Formats: sequence, structure tokens, C-alpha cells
Amino acid sequence: MKTLFIGGIKSGKSRLAEAYILKQADTNKPYYLATTEFFDDEMRTRILIHQQRRQDLFVTIEEPVKLYDALQKCQGPVLIECVSMWLNNQLYHQIPEVKILQELEAVLQLTYDMVLVHNEVGLSVISDNRLARQFVDLSGKAAQLMAQHCDHVFFCSAGLEMKMK
Repeated sequence: MKTLFIGGIKSGKSRLAEAYILKQADTNKPYYLATTEFFDDEMRTRILIHQQRRQDLFVTIEEPVKLYDALQKCQGPVLIECVSMWLNNQLYHQIPEVKILQELEAVLQLTYDMVLVHNEVGLSVISDNRLARQFVDLSGKAAQLMAQHCDHVFFCSAGLEMKMK
């Protein structure tokens, strides 16, 4: 089963996704695939908060770029935190959009239980920055692809989840 938690920054989606996969995994320790690269102190602080919250409840794998390859190491339910940062990393490393979406499609074809976390970034104004527009467009395409392949989709806001699918 595949489940997507999508929402804005600080919407509660990560916490909700973590609780969801822990409940789904039952007695098995799920994998936590962390995709964020360390770029600055502020990101390190955000990552530290996530690490403290998950404690030792997960088997953690850190991989900012090669999502599909990293998932090959998982032998059970996996939480991908988060697809948005993975997309950001792909653009930073100048991976073409077609290759990014192909890899995401391959990830979604994997047969084990998966919970994906993704930022909803398309609810704002159109940026005057070309790279920001590219990210928003890619993020929207990725969200549509994930929602199509997921059994359940939850929109998150104010720490609450609303089931969309």
C-alpha cells in the first residue's frame, strides 16, 4: 500500500506520516529514508528536530539523490521524508526533469508499503524566479504522479489530515 501526505511547510505532515507508518508497520521497525542535504545551520536544526522526534523507532537511511537505489536496501515499510527535498536536490544537481520523473515512477512501482511526504507548493503566487517556477512545476507533476499511484492521499494543514483518496 502506498500513502501520500501532502501539505504546506509546518502543516504537520511529517509528524502525521510518521505516526501513520508506525501504526501500519505494527511490530516491524519501518525504514525512514531521509532526503535532505545539509546546506546550512538552519537546515541542520530542522533535521535535528526530526531526528529527535523519531528517536530509534525507525531504521534510518540518508540519501539525498539516489532515491531508487536507496530503496533497494529497504526490506519493509518505508517512509520517504521528503519527496520535495529530493526534487530540490535533483534540480540542484542539474538532473533533467524527465529523468527525475522516471525515477519517481520507478520508485512508485516498488511493491512494499510506502509512505511519501511532499510539500504542497502550488498554492501561492507565480514566482518571478525561473528556478522557483521550475521547482513548483516539477513538484506539481510529481504530486500528481504520486497521487495517481497511491492508495491513500491525505492533505495536511494545522496539524490535521483530511483524506482525499
